[in-house]
Amino acid sequence: MIDLGDVCMERFGLLAGAGKLPVECARAAKALGFEVYAVALLPETDAELADFAVEYKEISVAHLEAILNYLKEKEIKKVTMIGKVTKELLFSGKVQPDARMMQLIMSLPDRSDDTIMMMFVRELAKAGMEAFDQTMLIRKLMPHRGTLTKCEPTQAQRQDMEFGFRMAKELGRLDVGQTVVVKNLAVMALEAIEGTDACIRRGGELANGGAVVAKVAKPQQDNRFDVPTVGLKTIEMMVSVKASALAIEADKTLLVEREKVLALAEANDIAIVAM
Repeated sequence: MIDLGDVCMERFGLLAGAGKLPVECARAAKALGFEVYAVALLPETDAELADFAVEYKEISVAHLEAILNYLKEKEIKKVTMIGKVTKELLFSGKVQPDARMMQLIMSLPDRSDDTIMMMFVRELAKAGMEAFDQTMLIRKLMPHRGTLTKCEPTQAQRQDMEFGFRMAKELGRLDVGQTVVVKNLAVMALEAIEGTDACIRRGGELANGGAVVAKVAKPQQDNRFDVPTVGLKTIEMMVSVKASALAIEADKTLLVEREKVLALAEANDIAIVAM
């Protein structure tokens, strides 16, 4: 057995959403000798994930029974849930929940992020599987405190960063979202079901240039799911609305494709600070 902290395993299931994060997790796991059984939950899941998995299976995030049956068939005892999966799918009609998923969703007291994700954790536990910290294998992707770009924020930008950071923390406490867009100490947009990119677009357009984005962990953050993540698409969206700065929470935010992110930010005079 390979021992990694308090997780002892030779194989584990990776329930993968969109973005590069599942690929980074699987790459790190393979390098350490783990066998990764990857389940692509969305059509948008990065196909490169298959390169680092012993087995790669496409099952809709809405088909809970099929997901659990596959993991049990492969004798999986440990599972990590990683990558972007927005609640919007449940309301847009893009996916059709199976009977088990529908029954569980209808039984929930609310449809908040943590409530839905804890439902997954409970169902995994009932099937004899444990969800573990999704950052376990990729903590090196979490920047420490400091300015990450060569360009330092101005005093006005730093004030907006600090203001946005506080607002984002409060938003996270309410379990609504993790991202806030501000300008001149005024809130332009708060993230809800639409996700980070759409929030940046909306807030950036309202700011008409110069917006500052803040993304943080929830005060009650559960590292088994929904850890705040910033990647190339985040910066591309900021560039498209001429945003000027990004604040993330130090040691609690995953920064994917760091070199590309910083290069694009610096090319567009966007300051990035881990606070």
